[in-house]
Amino acid sequence: QVQLVESGGGSVQSGGSLRLSCAASGTTASINTMGWYRQAPGKQRELVAVISSGGSTNYANSVKGRFTISRDIAKNTVYLLMNSLKPEDTAVYYCNLRDYYHPELWGQGTQVTVSS
Repeated sequence: QVQLVESGGGSVQSGGSLRLSCAASGTTASINTMGWYRQAPGKQRELVAVISSGGSTNYANSVKGRFTISRDIAKNTVYLLMNSLKPEDTAVYYCNLRDYYHPELWGQGTQVTVSS
């Protein structure tokens, strides 16, 4: 059973930085996509950034130029470096994995709070 374990959330002032990590335990398909979504209070969950096993990336327009997604294939871990954080980035951030065996797998979520 694959589990996604997230870490790195916390509280930071506007303009600060945080790095999120998500490690997938267990066996996943070699071809997969991992990424980050977020959900703010009263809003729908939205895509932040995703990265394929081949290295292709996709970012939400609101985070382009500020956030960078990367992954360590050997460790089955995905990272999200968040720079120039804004109060509107405040949300619960969820790690996501999609592969042949796991059409939609979510982590437990990690809170990111940005104060002005």
